[in-house]
Amino acid sequence: MAEDEDYEGEMEADDFGDEEQMDDLDLEPAEDDTERIQVVEGSEKTASTERVTTPFMTKYERARILGTRALQIAMGAPVMVELEGETDPLEIARKELKHQKIPLIVRR
Repeated sequence: MAEDEDYEGEMEADDFGDEEQMDDLDLEPAEDDTERIQVVEGSEKTASTERVTTPFMTKYERARILGTRALQIAMGAPVMVELEGETDPLEIARKELKHQKIPLIVRR
C-alpha cells in the first residue's frame, strides 16, 4: 500500500498493464442451452383446486400473524377494529384476529 501512496506521476492506460486479453472467449450461446430452459409466465397462477390445505391456522401461522400484525400496529399502522381501552399491540392484533379483520393473507 505504501507504493500506491508514493506514486505521484500521471496515470495512463499503460499503468494498468496487468489486464489479460481474452480473445478466445466464445460469447455465442450453446445450442443445447435452449433445451434446458423453461420459460414460465409470471401471470400463471396455480389453480386453487390443485392445492390441498387445511382451513385451520396452525399455531405457527397464528404466532407469526399475531407477531407481524402487532409490530405493524406498534409502528403506527391503522387498526382495523374498534378499540375498547386496549393499548397493547399484541392484544389489538388478537382482537383483529378474533373478528377476522387482520389485513394479512396466509400463503401456504
